[in-house]
Amino acid sequence: MVGGAAGPVRLTAWVRGAVQGVGFRWWTRSQALELGLTGWARNTDDGRVEIVAEGVSSVCAELLRRVESGTTPGRVDSVVAQWSDPKGLRGFVER
Repeated sequence: MVGGAAGPVRLTAWVRGAVQGVGFRWWTRSQALELGLTGWARNTDDGRVEIVAEGVSSVCAELLRRVESGTTPGRVDSVVAQWSDPKGLRGFVER
């Protein structure tokens, strides 16, 4: 993971399943704001949701854990995550 245990990172996660039209982006935004993360969640043309979150690596990992937990709106079948250096995003929005 980029940034070490406490350093800032960027998490990009592509979520596949029944995740569009079920409040998944809104739920993701509420979780990210609760955790103090910045970024966005957006629908992709192929039916997935892309999540980009920046913050402390352990907190981004917690968001990922929540997304994979089975307690989201809709149904998450799989998540592909990529870690990189943060770009300095502000706020967290649904796109």
